[in-house]
Amino acid sequence: MNRRRFFSTITGAAGACLLENKGSVAAPAPGQTQTMSPDPSRMYVGTQKGSSDKMLSFYRRCGVRHVCGDPNSWTLEGLHRLQERCERWGISLDLIALGMPRSVGLLGETEYRAKQIDQTCEQIRLAARAGISAIKYNLYILDVLRTGVTGGRGGAGYSTWEYDKALKEDALIRFGRFPAELFWQRITDFLERVIPVATEYQVKMACHPHDPGVPPQGYCGVQRVLGTVEGWKRFLEICPSPYHGLNFCVGTVAGNLEHPAAELLDVLRYFGRRKKLFNIHFRNIRGQRDNFQEVYLDEGDLDMVKVIQVLQEVGYEGMIMPDHVPSHPDDPGELQGLAFAFGYIQALLQAVPGKTAGR
Repeated sequence: MNRRRFFSTITGAAGACLLENKGSVAAPAPGQTQTMSPDPSRMYVGTQKGSSDKMLSFYRRCGVRHVCGDPNSWTLEGLHRLQERCERWGISLDLIALGMPRSVGLLGETEYRAKQIDQTCEQIRLAARAGISAIKYNLYILDVLRTGVTGGRGGAGYSTWEYDKALKEDALIRFGRFPAELFWQRITDFLERVIPVATEYQVKMACHPHDPGVPPQGYCGVQRVLGTVEGWKRFLEICPSPYHGLNFCVGTVAGNLEHPAAELLDVLRYFGRRKKLFNIHFRNIRGQRDNFQEVYLDEGDLDMVKVIQVLQEVGYEGMIMPDHVPSHPDDPGELQGLAFAFGYIQALLQAVPGKTAGR
């Protein structure tokens, strides 16, 4: 493949999306709903960066027709309103974010955790009634960990994690000591209640790995258990079900490996062959476990063409979406970074041989 011609195509596709957005954005009027794309055959570009009319209009300009939404109201009527808004722009609501804290079922007294799990089960039932087949969620106590921003090309900022520079004082411990055994116990309690409901209602539950993993002794009192390949395997072995899988973040998984370029593709094959890939966050990093930057898709250590090829190989079907993108003061909403990523993914899906859908 001619790299210069390939990246020129990507840059053009991304640049074409950067139309100036003046004033408010109006959705198509009733009776003027935009035509939905045909059902895609396999993989297709998607996103999760908001579902307002302004953002839906931006996605359509970038050729994106599939989204993960974040409902404002977890009622059947609220889910239908979100679906209808997406459909007016010719966009399919393929996935929704669980309307619960990232630490759902992990923290607090027994009664409080049980109530959160009950609410999760009810949201699964509501999603099924609305015809939404997948929910993404996290099982975090600590949030996403980063130590700052480092400079990148064109003055862009790259979100960076350097464990050796991270603050480790006991004053950072907010939740008390949370050893691995307790973490696994809480995860098991959650899954044993939630996955049978998801299986009954045929709603896929896509869990995001811990970002990033931390050393075995833990960080800020917490031993993160979903930050290694063995941890993800153990997680999926609890309550086996075709509706229990991963929101597989390529950047997060790579940032949890000692040798990402050499190891990532086999990790992807392992979970892909077991049909545990429910959604793909498509991003690149430079570095390795405990020390990495999140960079543009075309400049990291990972071969993103090979990532797409392996996804084809294992028969993945679903969205390929940007996750974190580089920032810049001239791009406060990160729309430039998103547009570049959308164009890059579209070009990959069209350029790599196989049964994919770039539209």
